[in-house]
Amino acid sequence: MITEFTPWASLIGGLLIGLSAVMLMAFQGRVFGATGVLAGFIQPSSSSDWAWRAWILAGMVTGPLAFRLLTGEALAIDVPVSTVALVIGGFIVGIGVTFGSGCTSGHGVCGMARLSPRSIVATITFMITTGITVYVVRHIIGGI
Repeated sequence: MITEFTPWASLIGGLLIGLSAVMLMAFQGRVFGATGVLAGFIQPSSSSDWAWRAWILAGMVTGPLAFRLLTGEALAIDVPVSTVALVIGGFIVGIGVTFGSGCTSGHGVCGMARLSPRSIVATITFMITTGITVYVVRHIIGGI
């Protein structure tokens, strides 16, 4: 399996994620964690709490459309694994998010920026687990 590194798209995406995290903290006093945004959207504590979450989710969903409008090209999305593997992976990530009290965006982007020891340990755990999983799936199991 070939993985293409896209430095400019990655840099721009990282800058936008960082900017959105800073803006959410500045304007709402909230840490940006995608899983927490979704959970609060599904079970909001108030209508104002629901509104900002709806805007963030709308931005996530309409991002590919904005890309197409700006570039004239469809966003290339290649998922090199089976649907079964995606469902299993999603389930495992959901368990990890629950036990880790947050997701990679909450811990990795916001928590580490705040020098949170819990987030630093969580992010190191995510990265080690990801590396081991990729190795096992690609080199031992042979892909799913």
